[in-house]
Amino acid sequence: MTHTVREKQKLLARVRRIKGQVEAIERALESEAECDQVMHLIAGMRGATSGLMAEVIEDHVREHLANRDDSHGGDAAGLLVETIRTYLK
Repeated sequence: MTHTVREKQKLLARVRRIKGQVEAIERALESEAECDQVMHLIAGMRGATSGLMAEVIEDHVREHLANRDDSHGGDAAGLLVETIRTYLK
């Protein structure tokens, strides 16, 4: 069983929150909200999307990559996850 199946409900909850954020952006645009309000909403949605991506990548690395190189094991995966998290911020 893959990590996305195992974590399905948690991931779907995050996607639904992101969907709500996108709908808030749409409502703000429809109501001709000020650009600073729209940018704030977009930044929040972008952060939520990046967080979701980081979680899926981290689980992928731990599930599928960590055991490929027995000489480095979890340390190599931890370093990779740290690097990816830094990049996605």
